[in-house]
Amino acid sequence: MLIVPSLSPITRRRLAVFRHQRRAWWSLWAFGLLFVLSLGAELIANDKPLLVQYQQQWYFPMLVDYPDTVFDGFLPTAADYHDDFTRNAIESDGWMLWAPIPFSYDTLDEYLDHPAPSPPDGRHWLGTDDQGRDVLARVIYGFRLSVIFALVLTAGSLVLGVLAGGVQGYFGGKVDLIGQRLTEIWSGLPVLFLLIILASLVEPNLWWLLGIMLLFSWLGLVDIVRAEFLRARNLEYVRAAKAMGLPSHLIMWRHVLPNAMVATLTFIPFLFTGAITTLTALDFLGFGLPPGSPSLGELVAQGKNNLQAPWLGITAFMTLAVMLSLLVFIGEGIRDAFDPRHVQSASGNTTPQGSPAHEQ
Repeated sequence: MLIVPSLSPITRRRLAVFRHQRRAWWSLWAFGLLFVLSLGAELIANDKPLLVQYQQQWYFPMLVDYPDTVFDGFLPTAADYHDDFTRNAIESDGWMLWAPIPFSYDTLDEYLDHPAPSPPDGRHWLGTDDQGRDVLARVIYGFRLSVIFALVLTAGSLVLGVLAGGVQGYFGGKVDLIGQRLTEIWSGLPVLFLLIILASLVEPNLWWLLGIMLLFSWLGLVDIVRAEFLRARNLEYVRAAKAMGLPSHLIMWRHVLPNAMVATLTFIPFLFTGAITTLTALDFLGFGLPPGSPSLGELVAQGKNNLQAPWLGITAFMTLAVMLSLLVFIGEGIRDAFDPRHVQSASGNTTPQGSPAHEQ
């Protein structure tokens, strides 16, 4: 039997306020659906068949790289299922089940009717880029990569920001003073220029880029968490916990952190949006992901460099506009859901400001 934990009354009221914000509610569903679909990008856009039946045998090219000799070829290299010889050999004694888009993000189409970048047609629904790669496939893979990158970066920023802000706010005094001066100095650095310099010094890859961006992305959370810890540490139940002799880390984790997370959660969608825009900007400038990666920023750069192919710029703009708009709408809904004025109006009563029930 599945046991679903009961939600507190204030959590239920926050969910009710969020659902009442129809734009935020449907944006959450739309963004979630797009992300789930992108997680199965290999099932939507793939240059290998999902399933092959050949000479009464079953093959799964999406999962296994079969040599060309399996399909009566002459070379032990991986089979090219777009090759006329391989395709005719399979179709003469079997069949292939393709994804809706028979191209991956890095597939170079050698059978274009027009020079690359080629316009949209029945073979490439959004056309190809200047290297002959399917634009729609690159958008699907690029959307997934951007969201996963932003999720990991936001999670890391949340940990560092809460830790730094929590220590400053809870202990105060010299700890807070020194911490504030250090964060002010660090946040005063020209972030974009430093990201460009650091990214140019190392061979670009996903993990290096995550580490470099994590050096700066947590700074926006410090002041929010610090202010919440400064306020919550003087509440009566926190003082009572100190009087009982509970260790500081336990008080911070059990009693103060839940209150700080209320304001922090409203900031997360905007931090998430900032991670996507920063990654796009670095890719656009050529200091982001490795060449050939399914990058939305690289698609923007191609649109700028190929003005004779307007579908590139339009596709990049619309993809980023939809993605960022949905995230902003979700963030606005979360902000309203955690606004005490909206929560109180939804419940029809008020909760004392200093009580633990209000804080949690």
